[in-house]
Amino acid sequence: MKRSVRSIVLAVAASAVLVSGSAFSNDEVIRMSKNAANWAMWGGDYAGTRYSELKEINKENAGKLQVAWSFSTGVLRGHEGGPLVIGDVLYIHTPFPNKVFAIDQSDQTIIWEYVPTQNGEETIPVMCCDTVNRGLAYGDGKIFLQQADTNLVALDAKTGQVVWKVKNGDPKKGATNTNAPIVVKDKVLTGISGGEFGVRGYITAYNIKDGSVAWRGYSTGPDNEMLIDPVKTTMMGKPVGSSTGINSWKGDEWKIGGGTTWGWYTYDPDLNLLYYGSGNPGTWNPSARPGDNRWSMTLWARDLDTGMAKWIYQMTPHDEWDYDGVNESILVDQEIRGKMRKLLVHFDRNGFAYTMDRVTGELLIAEKFDPAVNWATHVDMKSGRPQVDPKYSTHAGGEDENTQNICPAALGSKDQQPAAFSPKTGLFYVPTNHVCMDYEPYEVEYKAGQPYVGATLSMFPAGKVLKNGSHHLGNFIAFDATKGEIVWSIPEPFSVWSGVLATAGDVVFYGTLEGYLKAVDSKTGELLYKFKTPSGIIGNVNTWSYNGKQYVGVLSGIGGWAGIGMAAGLEGDSEGLGAVGAYKSLSQHTQLGGVLTVFALPN
Repeated sequence: MKRSVRSIVLAVAASAVLVSGSAFSNDEVIRMSKNAANWAMWGGDYAGTRYSELKEINKENAGKLQVAWSFSTGVLRGHEGGPLVIGDVLYIHTPFPNKVFAIDQSDQTIIWEYVPTQNGEETIPVMCCDTVNRGLAYGDGKIFLQQADTNLVALDAKTGQVVWKVKNGDPKKGATNTNAPIVVKDKVLTGISGGEFGVRGYITAYNIKDGSVAWRGYSTGPDNEMLIDPVKTTMMGKPVGSSTGINSWKGDEWKIGGGTTWGWYTYDPDLNLLYYGSGNPGTWNPSARPGDNRWSMTLWARDLDTGMAKWIYQMTPHDEWDYDGVNESILVDQEIRGKMRKLLVHFDRNGFAYTMDRVTGELLIAEKFDPAVNWATHVDMKSGRPQVDPKYSTHAGGEDENTQNICPAALGSKDQQPAAFSPKTGLFYVPTNHVCMDYEPYEVEYKAGQPYVGATLSMFPAGKVLKNGSHHLGNFIAFDATKGEIVWSIPEPFSVWSGVLATAGDVVFYGTLEGYLKAVDSKTGELLYKFKTPSGIIGNVNTWSYNGKQYVGVLSGIGGWAGIGMAAGLEGDSEGLGAVGAYKSLSQHTQLGGVLTVFALPN
């Protein structure tokens, strides 16, 4: 860690807004998130809307944007997530080795730098889809970093000194971490990665003061370990019943059952409920795990204080396609069918957009948000179950039989890249993949710390299946979740893998895999501005203000699942869990890098 006397003094002055004491950390984070000058958490607010009230940059002047400054992280591989802005200080993270920089906004100098010591030989091989990290959290005067080696680290926001550190999993058994933590009340919450290595998923709430465990809820297993009450916890309005996390699996398969929790977390302070999704069941070969494989592929609503599950909803029972359910749940209040409802909106990997009552878990709408989706015809609204088209079931031919033209591909109609919501338009802005696949399961044996996949995939543009001559790999869409309808759609040559930003200036920002930052009109989708950054964008676009001036910033650095071929030097079409072939031409448009680019209007 690098520091200087000047840096420490400057950091103290710049961080005068920081309030010490975990009892006030939740109030502090809420207050900061309501001040549009900051970007205090991954989604901008606890609801995960990624919306800003700033409007200096608007649809009339966005075309005049210029690069204000940039910062190289000194790290290659995929740069997901985005910077936090707390008062006068901007905090930037990197992929492995998970550096953290505190930047003084007045002159863009480094206040402090944290460089963790991690065992790369142990950790990197068990990171399935690049060495990404999705961001930092702030609270109680601390910056929280979830390292790849599963260490959750609390850093003093003023100095970068380690306050405490706690081990969250075991990389020797395939466990890693890529998610951004979230601070709520006196707790910091984090998940676990490793579904492709037979890791049993869980979410953990740590006490913000010292890192001790407050509670941990598993995705599979006994009710008491999942923090499920068989009577009080509901799905589709009915009690879930007992031992579902065991008796929906063959034998002890639940112990290596996946359901990992590497996505995003949102929170409703009024309901005191935490929302998140669990991922794919291990293995990818469905023949090895008959049953619904509960509670993988599930949306969870948990009481923040106790961790007890209030309601759950399994989107893809007995997943046959690797449609991880970890994508964000966005919390909005909207009128639907003539009634104001507290809604949860979730754009799942499986290609369906779910609109739910976040109080009760009632399913209100489930519609496709990409026209290519074919693995299921629809979702039955009484049972909540998708109606699988047997033609695209990977059980169809049994093991070693290749099921062709399944849409979407395993990386989903949308992966982890978070959407945004504008209360001005009432629309959601969604970065999507327009990709299909061939899928061939095979027998695989579990061995701790070794890949537990059991399927060979190849991916390709959905246009090849639709035979419409349009072979693009992505769309950027505006979606009405009260109707389940796409309002407008912008085709992109490659998947849109960046997180989205919506603003009160009627501008929506997103990034492309070729490296373009784009600004479009929130009502029409009209392109207002674009600029090509030094590398492909898989990071999230954030905004803030400093000295009364609005800035927009995004990390560029190609990688992630879509860019794993370039990031890891893979060449075989089926490598990178099937993604390399689909994105092979990406290297003609961009190269590796790691840069934060900040934009503003000219003075």
